[in-house]
Amino acid sequence: MKRDIPIERSEGTVSVPERLRVLDETQRHAVLATCSEGRPHTSLIAFALTPDVKGLLFASPKRTLKYRNILKNAAVSVLIDTRANTESDYLNAEAVTISGNAVPIRRGIKWKELSMIFLRKHPELSGFVESPSSALILVKATRCYHVGSFQTVSEWKVE
Repeated sequence: MKRDIPIERSEGTVSVPERLRVLDETQRHAVLATCSEGRPHTSLIAFALTPDVKGLLFASPKRTLKYRNILKNAAVSVLIDTRANTESDYLNAEAVTISGNAVPIRRGIKWKELSMIFLRKHPELSGFVESPSSALILVKATRCYHVGSFQTVSEWKVE
């Protein structure tokens, strides 16, 4: 039986931290949105979540617009989703938007700890992450929104 696509938003009851854990295991890439001088910019990134799912890690060359935007304006959002680019996505795909602040991590003990988390998920990127021309960035989440079944929205205010 085919379900109708809902026309109104409904409140969700999903555990957003639990869905984030699942998405971290099943998805390798996300879309990062930065902004500078009132102009939005999106980028595809490889990501890994911190064990408490309150942080998202990614690496970026330092000579990119996304990195320059983060240095000017730390407020970012990241979209992780399960779409397969099919009609069934309307009701079956889910997405989480993480809003927070992006912080480049200086090389040292914390950088080593966080880079190990990232590289466990993306070992093929070790040369890229360890390059002096790359930055490891931690997005500290402040709010997360899960959307499933087209318009069912659950919110997590991260402490």
